[in-house]
Amino acid sequence: MADSIVTVEYGAVAYDDRPVLRDVSFRITPGEVVAVLGANGSGKSTLVRAVLGLVPLSAGRVTLFDTPQRRFRQWWRIGYVPQRIGAGGGVPATVAEVVASGRLARRGILRPAGGADRRAVAEALRAVGLTERAGDPVVTLSGGQQQRALIARALAGQPELLVLDEPTAGVDSASQDAFAEALRGFVAGGGTVLLVAHELGPLAPLITRALVVHRGTIAHDGAVPEPAGHHAAPGHEHVHPHAPDESSGLWGRP
Repeated sequence: MADSIVTVEYGAVAYDDRPVLRDVSFRITPGEVVAVLGANGSGKSTLVRAVLGLVPLSAGRVTLFDTPQRRFRQWWRIGYVPQRIGAGGGVPATVAEVVASGRLARRGILRPAGGADRRAVAEALRAVGLTERAGDPVVTLSGGQQQRALIARALAGQPELLVLDEPTAGVDSASQDAFAEALRGFVAGGGTVLLVAHELGPLAPLITRALVVHRGTIAHDGAVPEPAGHHAAPGHEHVHPHAPDESSGLWGRP
């Protein structure tokens, strides 16, 4: 197993010469569950997208599984769930078909699905509580259930690292609980998680470490900070309107 799953050294990202991230450094080791926290617009999503190579660095470097990102080719080792979008994407697919597409990076496009693929899909559906909806058109699912299908799609590829960009934003509490249970099983099996969140909700007990992004830099790296302000109030709902979508590339490699 790699000594380091993700290493970022002095990373910087700029859009149209406007700095978004600057001097970002951190390391994620096997088995960690790392939450990237911060206010909307702080650079959280840009950070994970830079880790995956979806946005280019203007300075610094990223290493994935002890391999420089520019030379990394084993994308099946990473499962990526972007910010919430419809799982159907306009395609008339069933839930099982959407989840099965997560096997393509591992087996290749030209090889037909085999028993291992079918077992992985069934296990992923079970993990997110969608087994009984496997044959239904994905467009008939609620928003939270569609997000569960996308997480199942990532899990079906049996990755070593799961990267999730605000997986519980704007979805119902039942789906939030399902996400937490699925991640618990993934971590128990030796998986590593990097997730972006505005608030953690039921995911909080799983988090081993937090990176707090503030104005494009890592302002905190350590234990999850205590909630403050209205977020600490009893009964505060962890469901918020979603931020602008950055979720291109759902069907391609991260």
